[in-house]
Amino acid sequence: MILLSVGPGLGALRAPEIARELVKTGRRVEVALGKGAEHFVGPAAFATSASLVEEVAEPPEAVIFAPATAGTLARLARGLSEDAVEWTYADGVRPAVVAPEMDEVTGEHPAVRENVELLRGDGCRVLEGSGEGMASPEAIASTVLNALGGPLSGMRVLVTAGGTQEPIDKVRFVGNRSSGKMGRAVAREAFRRGAEVMVVAANVETREPGVRWVEVEDYAELEEATTRLAAHADALVMAAAVSDFTPAEVNEGKIRRGGTKELDLKLVATGDILQAVRESNPSLFMVGFAATHGDPVPDAREKLGIKDVNLVVGNDISISGSGFGSDENEAYIVGRAEGAGERFVPRTSKTELARAILDAMVIEIGKRR
Repeated sequence: MILLSVGPGLGALRAPEIARELVKTGRRVEVALGKGAEHFVGPAAFATSASLVEEVAEPPEAVIFAPATAGTLARLARGLSEDAVEWTYADGVRPAVVAPEMDEVTGEHPAVRENVELLRGDGCRVLEGSGEGMASPEAIASTVLNALGGPLSGMRVLVTAGGTQEPIDKVRFVGNRSSGKMGRAVAREAFRRGAEVMVVAANVETREPGVRWVEVEDYAELEEATTRLAAHADALVMAAAVSDFTPAEVNEGKIRRGGTKELDLKLVATGDILQAVRESNPSLFMVGFAATHGDPVPDAREKLGIKDVNLVVGNDISISGSGFGSDENEAYIVGRAEGAGERFVPRTSKTELARAILDAMVIEIGKRR
């Protein structure tokens, strides 16, 4: 059971989202409304996701304070308690996640900063939002799930996401339709399963909270970052859509159309990041992707051997509403281990597909041990 203490503040309006995010992962949630929280959110908001409690009847697996006022931070940091939930923290319940919400001046006050550091030193995860707002419900849920641990605890997972953009000049590029949603979903689910996650993001608009983030633009930058970081990873999930070609020359300004109606653009092939990573990391567990127009299984099987990866996720890009830019996908997960076949994941959310990919990865890693 995860105990969620809701404090007074606008962030209380989003507390039901925290409960729903946790319940979706199979966790049971109990909610305690702190003094003044009822002015922002009522019991009915939690009716479909959590149970409201006034007393703590059983020791929780984890405790969350969201939103947390400056007073809450002070009491927790100094071993004081105003209610039953704060007593659970004082009694040593960990993991504990605190999501402060206060104005900027208060947040920067030396006493508040000292309390934040005391809490962190006590093993509490303090998740500060941007500006005066509370951290997002997704970030809060992900942080507590990561702290609770899971099948990927202790593992360092490197994920590439998005699509490379190969410059033609200062304003134009050769690119693809990848949004980065699949890579972000994999990173989020790996983090929630206890992994330490690093994302190399090629032109991804939205960051995934809780993970380390490296931004790149083109093939060369993606190759450099992935190859460098793979040396410190236990697994690589290569979800980024990498350009197979890049312009032979890049104009330093802007190519003007003028009176011409044609432009000759010479493209040269890029390298193979997966092969480069494998050469320098022979024991790294690697997951590749194969986007195919038509049946993806033959290409996925071929990629397993040519690129010497452990799993390949193959999807058919000809299916409308699935794949690039979409929130949904369907795919085959193909493994090379003895007895591994093709697992078909019918059309579903990219979050569910990410879970299936990580399930397969955990199984295959277990076979290697």
